[in-house]
Amino acid sequence: MNDTDIESIASRVVSKMFKLKAMEDWFDHVNKSEKAWQVYEDLDFDPASAAYGELAKLMTLMDIAKNDEQYEKCAIIKDRIKQTKKIIKKYTR
Repeated sequence: MNDTDIESIASRVVSKMFKLKAMEDWFDHVNKSEKAWQVYEDLDFDPASAAYGELAKLMTLMDIAKNDEQYEKCAIIKDRIKQTKKIIKKYTR
């Protein structure tokens, strides 16, 4: 690698970092606006879709708890996952 290659790579890295920071700032701004939350609340999902969303959240939390070796939390989350799967089964028959 010569100096030109290194400069090119460094320039790309800095460019991507600026883009990521701009995206993060935009997300923070949008996330704080009341209109964004109002739109989210007005989406009105059907119960099965809402249950799938809850299941995805619970599975993510389960993974985090497992990685942190918080097994008591895993047991609680596991029970909630079972309940959520029952709801999904009820609406997808």
